[in-house]
Amino acid sequence: MQNLTEASNPLSLHLDKMTPLELVQLMNSEDAKAVLAVQEALPTIAECIKAITDKLKNGGRLFYFGAGTSGRLGVLDAAECPPTFGTSPQQVQAIIAGGSGALVEAVENAEDDREAAYIELSKRSINQGDFAIGITASGSTPFVLGGLQKLREVGIQTGAIFCNPGAKAATETDFPILLAVGPEVLRGSTRLKAGTATKLALNMISTGVMVSLGHCAGNMMIDVKASNAKLVKRQIEMAASLAKVSFAEAQQALKEAHGSLRKALVNLQSGQRG
Repeated sequence: MQNLTEASNPLSLHLDKMTPLELVQLMNSEDAKAVLAVQEALPTIAECIKAITDKLKNGGRLFYFGAGTSGRLGVLDAAECPPTFGTSPQQVQAIIAGGSGALVEAVENAEDDREAAYIELSKRSINQGDFAIGITASGSTPFVLGGLQKLREVGIQTGAIFCNPGAKAATETDFPILLAVGPEVLRGSTRLKAGTATKLALNMISTGVMVSLGHCAGNMMIDVKASNAKLVKRQIEMAASLAKVSFAEAQQALKEAHGSLRKALVNLQSGQRG
């Protein structure tokens, strides 16, 4: 395995001597490599989306699991699905090594427990109808590798997101998503390029799956939960645009549909109100 996530970046050997402008210019140029790394992985990401969609169409769930920054990114993506797509919190879930407390404070040695991920997944009754994605920048985190290996043993389909070519994670999953971003500007700090590339890939996976499941019309989030004034206004604008009615008509239709954009659209398009 090429352990590039722990390697020293030759372009940042004098990071401590750089001006703030030099530092941000270097980081910006290095961050661009995250986008290119994701581009190389697009075919695998797309196949992964298809596999997850098939599971969720049949009542399955998607689980993310990881440690540290990787785990937090999984939690973030899972948490965004209900408000964005109107899904149940159970449909996309995330597990972070060390539990919820690790979201805000590092839990020492949690990532070294090979059994913990599968134990937590088992508590949520994971089964062959579900899909799981292990997230590990290094591709060798015991928490993730142990989970992937056990999931394979029990016949549960998995994907893995990692940043080191030749990493062990590649051989323990059905969909190995390699994001080869190279060494970090700050040596070993995978919250940087590796984290950025991982977030981009997760954005694609959750968005691709939810679009495939019918949670948008055109490019509009028709199942968004309007939990604040901005989203209420967006809902009205989407209803007006999709049904080709005035803002006022769309607003009234949403009121009569108790805030359900999908129901309001059906009523507007069929001429039924109330």
